[in-house]
Amino acid sequence: MKGQLILENGARFVGELFGADANIVGEVVFTTGMTGYQETLTDPSFAGQIVTMTFPLIGNYGINFEDMEAKHTNLKAFVVREKCDFPSNFRNEMNLDDFLRQQGVVGLEGVDTRALTRILRDVGVMKGVIMKGDPSDNDIKILMDSMDNSKVIMQTTTDGIYTVNDTGRTHIAFIDMGAKQGIVRDLAKRDCRLTVFPADVSADKIDAVKPDMIFLSNGPGNPLDAPGTVDTVKALIGKYPICGICMGHQIIGLALGCKTKKLKFGHHGGNHPVKDLKTGNVYITSQNHNYIVSDYPDEVEETFVNVNDGTCEGIRHKMLPIMSVQFHPEASPGPLDTGWLFDRFLKEVK
Repeated sequence: MKGQLILENGARFVGELFGADANIVGEVVFTTGMTGYQETLTDPSFAGQIVTMTFPLIGNYGINFEDMEAKHTNLKAFVVREKCDFPSNFRNEMNLDDFLRQQGVVGLEGVDTRALTRILRDVGVMKGVIMKGDPSDNDIKILMDSMDNSKVIMQTTTDGIYTVNDTGRTHIAFIDMGAKQGIVRDLAKRDCRLTVFPADVSADKIDAVKPDMIFLSNGPGNPLDAPGTVDTVKALIGKYPICGICMGHQIIGLALGCKTKKLKFGHHGGNHPVKDLKTGNVYITSQNHNYIVSDYPDEVEETFVNVNDGTCEGIRHKMLPIMSVQFHPEASPGPLDTGWLFDRFLKEVK
């Protein structure tokens, strides 16, 4: 069936619908990964978004359920130039079309994704709708105006408190802002016991489990929409080492008195160069975010910077054991250049 992606600036892209049967609205973003589409589909940081892949052929190695970064998908729609209906891989369990249909995600194929990406780079991230057939201007406006991504953090965080790796020696209070499972796996394999809390956890509940450190995960949306997490972190400052990545980095920044602002089109993909300001080394990193930390108070210093646009990629407190990075050290998917940062985080505990 014919479908259209219609951007809020009026640009239209016609293609063939696949996956779930629905009309949807979301924030349109692009990601530059050549592989890892399944991790992209199941990354909670894409919640509420229409994601387009710049790489033209998607689905050629199929879907396998070992590589899920969450129990289900969180994005609204998936836009590709060409999908592969007959994947070839010994781990394949399902093709892309069947997976999206199972997960309730709309797909659109046959779109010039490079042209779409250029519009997003020039104009910036914007709202968009995917609709069947030839919708009227009024129907488009009604659906476009219905978008509300202010609650995506609570839609992707854990429903309750649970523990991972009971035998781990280092006890981490892990605040789930919409976490990828790759982060949990990387901490667990470093002999950590994780008590996982939802994003709206209070400082008292964290104090009650007596952790060795606090860790804040990645997550979707605007950090200013976080459900009281900034106040929770403020109450924990000075009591424990605190670390975080992506959304966790932004929450820590706000708790320390920094500000956040939205990028024109965000950083999404596995090829973003980041410079370590202490050593001068440059690492290729995996990233997925639309917001950055800025305007640091005197007690906070920048530790990493994005080589492409000069934006902040990491901060630390000058006196307290608090540090965070914007990129994903666990890189699921992406390069493994910065996996050592988990070891640096844990060193803060010792």
